[in-house]
Amino acid sequence: MRTLFQERDFLRLWVSGLCVFVVRWLETLAVGVFAYAATGSAFVVAMLTMLRLLPMGLFGAFLGAAADRMDRRQALLLVVLSQAVTSAVIAGLAFADAIAVWHLAVASFVNGIAWASDNPVRRAMIGQVVGPARMGVAMSVDVATSNGSRVLGPTLGGVVLATVGLDGAFLLSVAIYIPAVVAVLRLPRTPPAPVAVVTPVLASIAEGLAVVRREPRLVGALMVTLLFNLFGWPCTSMIPVIGKDQLALGPQGVGLLAGMDGVGAFLGAVTIALLARPEHYKAIYLGGITLYLAMTVAFALATGPLAAGTALLLSGVGGAGFAIMQPTLIFLATPVEMRSRILGLLSVCIGLGPIGFLVLGGLAEVFGAPAATAMMGLAGLAALAATRRWWTHI
Repeated sequence: MRTLFQERDFLRLWVSGLCVFVVRWLETLAVGVFAYAATGSAFVVAMLTMLRLLPMGLFGAFLGAAADRMDRRQALLLVVLSQAVTSAVIAGLAFADAIAVWHLAVASFVNGIAWASDNPVRRAMIGQVVGPARMGVAMSVDVATSNGSRVLGPTLGGVVLATVGLDGAFLLSVAIYIPAVVAVLRLPRTPPAPVAVVTPVLASIAEGLAVVRREPRLVGALMVTLLFNLFGWPCTSMIPVIGKDQLALGPQGVGLLAGMDGVGAFLGAVTIALLARPEHYKAIYLGGITLYLAMTVAFALATGPLAAGTALLLSGVGGAGFAIMQPTLIFLATPVEMRSRILGLLSVCIGLGPIGFLVLGGLAEVFGAPAATAMMGLAGLAALAATRRWWTHI
């Protein structure tokens, strides 16, 4: 792990990721709390979170193919700047007291496009910098950073939202993006691969799909990713709703509760970075999603903040194992020249999560957020057991 941070380019990619991660969770919490206060609808809250994932399903494969044709440094700079501008616009609207929920919906979708590019652009660059031998450790560090930000981001979001308001939360986001822009500007140019330049985008996507069909490990890894994003990930959108209605928490309390998931994920990621070996990767991946889904059910059924926080802490541990091994297993099972394209397909599987958000939002309107969240977790466990023949070859 020490040698990773001696690589200046890895350090720059890590800093840019850290800034984006903190803003992502800060804004997710702030948007969720504001939207629920404005509309009183759990369905609207779920839809706003869904819009951050929707671009992965719509554009993930195209972004993966396009990444091979571009200077990834320029692509990453464009991504970070687009997010900073979006946050600045929302901050201005909130300051002018002209903000509406549909503004937040548009901003969530735009930032979702940037999120969809993370695997084929920034994480592909990490793989190039560190090489296959250190990819597992590098992803552990990156996921630990992401999940550590899930403590800092929601906590900052809750405090600033309660003391300053929505405009303060988004102005803070703009300030946090500044170090990310500086870090990306100091990265070297990464010219596109010559073959990718002449290969049509649709043909590039077709080649990626052909690679997946031939490799059972990729089929299994993508299947598990799909299940997590259909049944597990959508449940995070219900944390503000359950925190406010079932646990009677204010914005700061909801922020701290949401941060417990990040605490567990950070601890899990650091443990994996220090102790995990390649022969453990499959068990960590499958055990991670199982623990996450089980603890989602426990969180939904919790009657007090302590029990709810403990369940989220453990779900974070499971989520860390899943999140680390997701890109690592795919990176290691994919030929070098196809990695951006396959990581783009990974973004597509993640981007199918909006189906889960729609289902969860509808269930929450009918049965309430706690019951709907428990139903999704149980359905995810059942689906994981039913698809064993696909993921057993990971």
